[in-house]
Amino acid sequence: MNQYFKIFILMIPFFGIAQEVTNTSVDTSFVDTKYREDQFYFAVTYNLLANKPNGMSQSGFSSGFQLGFIRDMPINDKRTWAIGLGLGIATNSYNHNVLITKVDNDYSYSIINESEITFNKNKFSTYLIEVPLEVRWRKSTPTEYKFWRIYTGLKLGYIIANRYKFKGSIGNITYSNINDFEKIQYGITLGAGYATWNFHLYYGLNPIFNNNANIEEQNLNISNVKIGLIFYIL
Repeated sequence: MNQYFKIFILMIPFFGIAQEVTNTSVDTSFVDTKYREDQFYFAVTYNLLANKPNGMSQSGFSSGFQLGFIRDMPINDKRTWAIGLGLGIATNSYNHNVLITKVDNDYSYSIINESEITFNKNKFSTYLIEVPLEVRWRKSTPTEYKFWRIYTGLKLGYIIANRYKFKGSIGNITYSNINDFEKIQYGITLGAGYATWNFHLYYGLNPIFNNNANIEEQNLNISNVKIGLIFYIL
């Protein structure tokens, strides 16, 4: 999955160039008054963990990628307001200092004592199907292809797979599909900007792990905050 996202990133400049060319060759003899906006999206984010327990920290760069389609449904005559409902996929990684170990079918969580254990990789990743629902405002017109926009709403996600990887002084550890992840994820979103470049924020409203994940009897009640850029394509 990550391979396809990397390919898509490399293609972003070509999308921008193609859009510029299209804009300069618009046939102004025909005006589509029933146009729709921004129906494909791609986002790249920096992922933060909120509500971390004592001793937990992040290290390195934690990245996220999102790709999907939103059905744009204008709700006023000028088509400056719309509702967007979509479907997409996402992958997120989080680098941190929590060691996950497995005994039989149970997982345990502990803060790594870096004076005893060294590591060069310690992260978990999630892969989701997402359903965004947005209220959309924009200054577009039937003939204007560069405009300001503010989109906000909710995003519902379902974790279809997860993976944990550790590489360090105690060896290499890999776990897949840990059952302590909360499969349903949801949060509020905000996208704002002009033309191709737009700011993107996601604030998770529920924890990444369920009540089975604890560190020294303290629930691992972490949630995610994603900050980055989102690109819209007609």
